[in-house]
Amino acid sequence: MNKENFIQQSPFAIGNVRRFIAFRAFFNARFYYPVFTILFLDFGLTLTQFALLNVVWAVTIVLLEVPSGALADTLGRKNLLVFAGALMVAEIALLCFAPRDNPRWLFGVFLLNRIFSGTAEASASGADEALAYDALKSAGNADDWGRVLEMQMRVQSAAYIAVMIIGAAVYDPVLMQHAAGWIGLNVTVTQGMTLRFPLYLTLLMALLTLFTTIRMQEVERTADPECTAVEGCARSMARAFRLTFQAGGWILRTPFALVIVLFGLLFDHIIRMLITLGSQYYRLIELPEASFGLIGSAMATLGLFIPRLAMQLVRRHSPAFNMCLMAGLTLIGLIGMTLFLPFAGLIPVMVLMSVMYFMGFFVSHYLNRITESHQRATVLSFKGLSFNLAYGLIGLLYSLLLYTLRYRATASGGPIHADNLQNQIFTASLSWFPGYFILALALLLWFAHRRLTNTRDHLTADLPANR
Repeated sequence: MNKENFIQQSPFAIGNVRRFIAFRAFFNARFYYPVFTILFLDFGLTLTQFALLNVVWAVTIVLLEVPSGALADTLGRKNLLVFAGALMVAEIALLCFAPRDNPRWLFGVFLLNRIFSGTAEASASGADEALAYDALKSAGNADDWGRVLEMQMRVQSAAYIAVMIIGAAVYDPVLMQHAAGWIGLNVTVTQGMTLRFPLYLTLLMALLTLFTTIRMQEVERTADPECTAVEGCARSMARAFRLTFQAGGWILRTPFALVIVLFGLLFDHIIRMLITLGSQYYRLIELPEASFGLIGSAMATLGLFIPRLAMQLVRRHSPAFNMCLMAGLTLIGLIGMTLFLPFAGLIPVMVLMSVMYFMGFFVSHYLNRITESHQRATVLSFKGLSFNLAYGLIGLLYSLLLYTLRYRATASGGPIHADNLQNQIFTASLSWFPGYFILALALLLWFAHRRLTNTRDHLTADLPANR
């Protein structure tokens, strides 16, 4: 086989595919992730403010997710991605220069950061996959989407490993003091200095993200040529919302698509809520804070081999089998976390992280397989909308649960130290997750059985012979 034929057959020779992989890696390479909760609190925010900011982030995505997907299909996928890259630069720059000596201004800056971040997430969701998939399809390589997903997830996981290690390291003032002495710098390193180090590194990733989106190319003319005028843009917006409602109607009329989205929603919102609370859980299973970055990196290594396993599962087993497999693993992980086993408590977290990787692969694969190109970005944005809506709702429910548990704990007896009270409430709150999952899963299985009775999409594996 000569080199020209190899290039034509390789999906990674397509520019948009390579840039899609790079975009996902840069956009998600956020060095503050290993110290996410601690960073917000060390800036001077309260735990209640942190919870509220997460709800604002989720609500922003919910409000903008579907319209952004429709706009990607009408005004251009690249335009939305460039906008997302610019917003990422703005959101991180805000935190890099956020004032710490004014609590009112501080909360306002973080509020604006969460709004920008949610808007960027909504703008990128669906548009990046649609741009890459359509480029692959136009080259006649649509069947290689599984290979692209596998490579994308592996590259993103490798980047995440580096981010978790470096982000936690540069946040530690003791480690940075040793590093300064090693290179001969006569400075005193404080937590106030290292507080922003992960943010500076993330700002660099934001600039790389913006540069990557600028270099992307539209596969076909999706932008409206009339959008140079205000009236033309208004017509494009109106058509975008019509497309949104059409895509929503298509999902509701397509049982397999609806059930896949609902199953993904179930796994995503529960596990993502627990991941957000990870640092507190690690403390209670007696892990030192300095290890958080290494733990995150170890979790990210799952993404190096799970995508390949997921691809084998979609070829050998039906969607129904794969969803049941994830349900069993999720229940094991949820129950395991309630035990709070010292050190060994990491095992159920790894199980849940594995489910997240499986879920991301399965949902993307099955939805792209059955969705037409002209509404792909919109449908994928509906997926993102439902996921983030569920995440926002469980965040509100969890806040109410914490309030109830706190009220019961303080009303039951004498004074409790603040740290002990927080640990007691957190421990009690995790015991609610398995029951919540079992109830939601039972309802979803009943609904799926009713909607899929006359179809076989959920019973058929994606064997090569079926393609």
